[in-house]
Amino acid sequence: MTYSYVPGTCNLGKDEIRRRQVVALIGAVLTIISFSGLVVADTANSARWSLFAPLMIFSVGFIQSRKKFCLAYGLMGTFNLGKLGDISRVQSAEDRKADRRTALTILIQSALLAFSLSTLIVLLPL
Repeated sequence: MTYSYVPGTCNLGKDEIRRRQVVALIGAVLTIISFSGLVVADTANSARWSLFAPLMIFSVGFIQSRKKFCLAYGLMGTFNLGKLGDISRVQSAEDRKADRRTALTILIQSALLAFSLSTLIVLLPL
């Protein structure tokens, strides 16, 4: 499948999307390991709020891979549809504005997802 740059919609190619999927997986593994440690150590449920950080890693990677849009590239006015490291600059100021808007939306969505998951984990009766 070939991807093309679409302002505010798509700024990642296949390899970059795969990289975001790996980031999401790393965040999920860190969350599981950390949660297991907290449960084994019999910490207070409030200590589970510390899982927000690995859940944020998961959320950012997950949402970026699903949307085919990189938050950092959107903020920097760049995109990558080719091999890893082959970054191109967005030429139009209007396109950069659309990309920044999408990047901020992804950041907010990621924070809300991480917060929601954190809340669920804090409320688990374990």
